[in-house]
Amino acid sequence: MGNSKSDIDVAYVAKLARLDITDEHAQELQKDMESILEYIDLLTELDVSGIEATAHAAPLTNVMRPDVFVKFENREGLIANAPATVDGELIKVPQVMQGEEESG
Repeated sequence: MGNSKSDIDVAYVAKLARLDITDEHAQELQKDMESILEYIDLLTELDVSGIEATAHAAPLTNVMRPDVFVKFENREGLIANAPATVDGELIKVPQVMQGEEESG
């Protein structure tokens, strides 16, 4: 890989991520990033020719079922058990994005 100190500009990356970091913190992060890249360089020296590539440490499989519509018969009971509703018709959930106005 051959990474050098000039390969990572921590201040530039912080600016892209909109992070306000001090020069001292940027120097610490620079050292940390260089250390990480040195470790990755060590890993590239390993002989992995006989190892099958995997995405997970344990094999995973999806459990599939048919996508069948089933009418829910107790809508009123569901709404009655909701902690908050909008006009008694919809379940009110906490706001996810700032600035969204409540409709209804």
